[in-house]
Amino acid sequence: MISFRLISDSYLEQIVHFIEILNDYKIEKVLIKERVLEMFAQSYECIGIFDDDEIVGVCGLWYMTRHYSGRSVEIDHVYISETYRNKGLGKDLFNWLETYLKKKKIETLELNTYVGNPASHKFYYNQGFKILGFHFLKTL
Repeated sequence: MISFRLISDSYLEQIVHFIEILNDYKIEKVLIKERVLEMFAQSYECIGIFDDDEIVGVCGLWYMTRHYSGRSVEIDHVYISETYRNKGLGKDLFNWLETYLKKKKIETLELNTYVGNPASHKFYYNQGFKILGFHFLKTL
């Protein structure tokens, strides 16, 4: 049975594994682990997607208040294992997230998605998201 629930850093290995698959750039696993542990100490939560007791995906949540959108959550590193895709699980996850986040008085959802992932663009459009701008990154 599929379920969604808050997970802690006790799932670090699984979270890092999914992040490694998701990202099209390479970062050393030890650095990803360090960063994810630091994230848990900040305004971050991680949702696990489970099939019974097996974790089959993750979704990170960053909490903040923004001048243009109010109390907001930035959805990060959404990953669902390939064998579970195209079965409505993503839609179920986002329905669950909306219910969960409304209870926390969140006003808006935001996210970034890779330019080279058009399937995700279509999915997010279908979930009611709109493109407001570009995400820029500069390494220091």
